[in-house]
Amino acid sequence: MAKKEEKVYTTLLLKVENKIGTITLNRPEVFNAFDNTQSFELQDALKQMERDAKVNVVVLTGAGKAFCSGQDLKAISGAEKRSFIESLTTRYNPIIRAMRNMPKPIVCRLNGVAAGAGCSLALASDFIVASEKASLIEVFVNIGLVLDSGSSYFLPRLIGSARAFELATLGTKVSAQQAFEWGMVNRVVPEEKLDEEVNAIATVYANGPTKAYGLMKKMLNKSYHSDLDTMLEYEMYCQEIAGNSHDYKEGVQAFIEKRKANFKGE
Repeated sequence: MAKKEEKVYTTLLLKVENKIGTITLNRPEVFNAFDNTQSFELQDALKQMERDAKVNVVVLTGAGKAFCSGQDLKAISGAEKRSFIESLTTRYNPIIRAMRNMPKPIVCRLNGVAAGAGCSLALASDFIVASEKASLIEVFVNIGLVLDSGSSYFLPRLIGSARAFELATLGTKVSAQQAFEWGMVNRVVPEEKLDEEVNAIATVYANGPTKAYGLMKKMLNKSYHSDLDTMLEYEMYCQEIAGNSHDYKEGVQAFIEKRKANFKGE
């Protein structure tokens, strides 16, 4: 039987090590801005990370100085007429949906500016570790556009309506420290400590109860548009699944034996 060839991407770098799958946007010459190829390759890479049994957590980052500067405007400047509906339907929305539906934690390594769709990409992650030199900015308004790629959903839930309106309509840049104080990111560290902190967080998730993480991610997603009774019912459903997992049995046994649990993510 012929060995399956590993897919080679032209705009991304992929690495799997110690149950951590890392996706790096790799167009540093344009601050990792999205062209058609990168958007479709990222969709494919996220599917690959979800299917890969050797991956328990995904790290998403950018090469060079930026995380992602959004849409590459030069790449579309030659088009006579652009359908934004088509672009969002085929390119950006599938990425955001794949991230939110991913049954594994996604840790954003926010190494630099996240602008426009790049900001949406960061906010769609489950856990954000930011370099103190990083920033987030919703730049859509600067070219007469509105929020997309999920920012209108994530922003008000993270920082409230008033601040969300301000960032959306004024295109205000938010520093990493301000983003931390507002609850947009989880950690802010010196640039030289970024890899160390990301690896520490990713390692915790890589060796934890992956099934429980995935269920809790679904629960929190559902809670955004559900009432209390709905969530109480859904909690029962998810707890039944978690309670029949290998990791629950191992967790209880480890507690009884006063040792660290050896979770398998199943």
